[in-house]
Amino acid sequence: MKNIVIVGCGQGIGLATAKILSENYNVIGISRTANPEVENLNIKFHKMDILTGNLDEINFPDVIDGLVYAPGSINLKPFNRLSVDDFQNDFEVNVLGAVKTIQKLLPNLKKSESASVILFSSVAAKLGMPFHASISASKSAVEGLTKSLAAELSSQKIRVNAIAPSLTDTNLASQLLSSPEKREASGKRHPLQRIGSAEEMGKMVEFLLSENSAWITGQIIGIDGGMGNVKL
Repeated sequence: MKNIVIVGCGQGIGLATAKILSENYNVIGISRTANPEVENLNIKFHKMDILTGNLDEINFPDVIDGLVYAPGSINLKPFNRLSVDDFQNDFEVNVLGAVKTIQKLLPNLKKSESASVILFSSVAAKLGMPFHASISASKSAVEGLTKSLAAELSSQKIRVNAIAPSLTDTNLASQLLSSPEKREASGKRHPLQRIGSAEEMGKMVEFLLSENSAWITGQIIGIDGGMGNVKL
């Protein structure tokens, strides 16, 4: 059975992914938050803040076949209200946490016959969207990291891809979806007239980890209801 590490499995897309993958993979989950849902899954769960925790404390399998880095942030403010700390915090969560994890687990990934690394960007890295300066900047860095690592690690048969969602129904987005009216308005901004689900993102992760995607690397895959490419 293949070994998959999921960082950010405590809620949202990471949790949905852990639920899907726990059926067919040996999953090692890491999250700074714990809840009954994740603790009851058939996974090896470790409560840890990826930015401040010591990954050396976790006994990872010698061979790791997949790494999913799913933490995220939503910090929407006018540019003049965003502090330097806001930009730094988003960059740390979205980029430096991924860098720390990949560097730690790279020796294990190299031992796999077909390793796959999956990061998360955002439709806001592609489209200019108001109030998204901080998250857009950090997610654009994720996309650059994805493509650079895909090139560098291709000779070692490690694939690196990123998923770029639009607004998804998770706890992270709860303030944006706090009423039926907000939910309806958010859905109508997308060509397919609805917001996304965490399970849809998890299914794409499952595909990118599988042999069905063995010839895919360096890609930014938009799961965004058409928002990234279709004009209403």
